Amino acid sequence: MIDLVQLRTFVCVAEEQHLTRAAERLHISQSAASAHVRAIEDHFDTQLFIRTNRNLKLTHTGELLLDEARNLLNNASVFTSFARKLRGKMEGQLIIGTSSDPSSRAAETVATLLRTHPLISVDLRARPSAGTRQDLKTGELDAGILLGPSNDPDISHYELTHFDFRIVGPIALKDQIESADWEALAAMPWLTPLDTSMAYSSLLNDLFATRGLTPRAVARFDNASLARAMSKAGVGLTLMRADHAQEDAAAGRLAIAPIAKAQLPLYVVHLASRKSDPLIEAFVDAALSVWPDAPCHAGDAAP
Repeated sequence: MIDLVQLRTFVCVAEEQHLTRAAERLHISQSAASAHVRAIEDHFDTQLFIRTNRNLKLTHTGELLLDEARNLLNNASVFTSFARKLRGKMEGQLIIGTSSDPSSRAAETVATLLRTHPLISVDLRARPSAGTRQDLKTGELDAGILLGPSNDPDISHYELTHFDFRIVGPIALKDQIESADWEALAAMPWLTPLDTSMAYSSLLNDLFATRGLTPRAVARFDNASLARAMSKAGVGLTLMRADHAQEDAAAGRLAIAPIAKAQLPLYVVHLASRKSDPLIEAFVDAALSVWPDAPCHAGDAAP
């Protein structure tokens, strides 16, 4: 019989289009991931993937089965939620995705949750926002704390707060950065996100693409801390949290562009289909209690 672990591996391989990356995401060996996919292929006597260059591409049958696999994984979560309600006990395990930035207050949220519900166990895993959304859908994560925006109808969002962002750059370019207009800023060397689904990408788009401009990228990053380090090292301009930008500017390490300001919301998130899961409800309540001034309240999903 096909089990949920094999289905989850199939969905992950399909999303990554690469066996090794999928195995790393699932924290299993490459041989185990390959065996899971092969078990499904053998069971249904069909081919799910074809190899193209270094990637794996879904066959037509694989594409049709992918949607059904996602539905089955989602239904399994709904079934588990219903079983917990029947049992009437607040216990179980939660796997939570969040950034490594302590300002998300993920650690405080977990501490609050465990004080209230000591029979719950929690795994906290570092994920970029795009990775958290992706892993919620494959069932690798139960919930997450991430930077927006997102308009995915399959994911419920509860706004906790928002962070201000500024454009910063090397201190050697201080005079140019502080006097630059938008066109001059775009022409300077830039550090840009590797993944267009990163929250930083939406900010850059709002700031430049809407003005018909494209920043001149000289290096890319997949982690805000790397961007901060490279900018301080003189590589180029980037977007940075306002509090970090002001800290580095006060220390003479970075310059801030005065004309550019932006914001991103911070959300606690989960699959919309798991809204009634007692464990999910407990985690959301814990997050909202850690952010008492949150504009969203438990049970009110952001649009």
